[in-house]
Amino acid sequence: MELRQLEYFAAVADEGGFGRAAGRLGIVQSAVSQQIRRLERELGVTLFDRSTRHVRLSGAGERLLPEARAVLEAARRTRRIAADLATGAEGVLRLGTVQGPGERTYRLLEALRRTAPHLRVRLLRLPPAERLAAVRSGELDAALVRAATRARGLELLPVWEDPLYVALPAEHPAAAPPAGEGPAHAPLRLAELSGLPLRLAPHRHNPPFHDLVTGALRAAGVERVPGPPFTTLQETLTALADERADAPSWTVFYEVAGLPPVPGVAVRRLAAPTLATSLAVPPGPPAPPLRQLLQALRETPGS
Repeated sequence: MELRQLEYFAAVADEGGFGRAAGRLGIVQSAVSQQIRRLERELGVTLFDRSTRHVRLSGAGERLLPEARAVLEAARRTRRIAADLATGAEGVLRLGTVQGPGERTYRLLEALRRTAPHLRVRLLRLPPAERLAAVRSGELDAALVRAATRARGLELLPVWEDPLYVALPAEHPAAAPPAGEGPAHAPLRLAELSGLPLRLAPHRHNPPFHDLVTGALRAAGVERVPGPPFTTLQETLTALADERADAPSWTVFYEVAGLPPVPGVAVRRLAAPTLATSLAVPPGPPAPPLRQLLQALRETPGS
């Protein structure tokens, strides 16, 4: 049984004759008659009562016509879905996400819903190294990563930049912005932290971020004085608040949503470096869902 035979069957039923069905289909009448006869032989039933004056559905034809229409509609639906999958308008996008505030990610997903409302998005949060490995293996279609400048076997597409923040004891001279200026308008320079021990997580915990900070210190001519290791942000800020005035230290972090003020700790925006976020993707032409994501990124304000 072929789809075109079912299509001819439905057309003859709709038009009430082989000639009119052939005209609607744009083929010769003999082709319609031949395919209907083949369909009847395969099904083992007569679909039409034929006479010199009319062509009418038989009892078997009346029963089978709804089934034929359902098959044709299923075929049309399959073609529509396949076309949407080919363009990325439908399907599944598997995206690795970063930790921290989700404002930019939410804006990106909203833009994606506008450009591809039927595309489903599955978010997966993994440590940076595992995130990149998942893109290489095909477990993820793409992944957002911070501070990375290279990723073996992948392409990195810059998408946005964010400021970094410094936390240090409130009594330290570098904690206070210049007179008359608020913290948002008085970024701190790394040189102002010279000689102050830095609380930084070990390199293995987040190699790109570690390299970003230590590289910026070298570029600024600031000697890195190792301090106690960074654990979690909340624990580290609490430790800063408990430090003696004669033994302060500092730490650096990117923005975290919902972080409450910690008494005794000042937070200043860092003048440089900024934190770049990139999209890690497989090399070569992007798959359809990834094309939709890239289009949404172009339409996302601030990205």
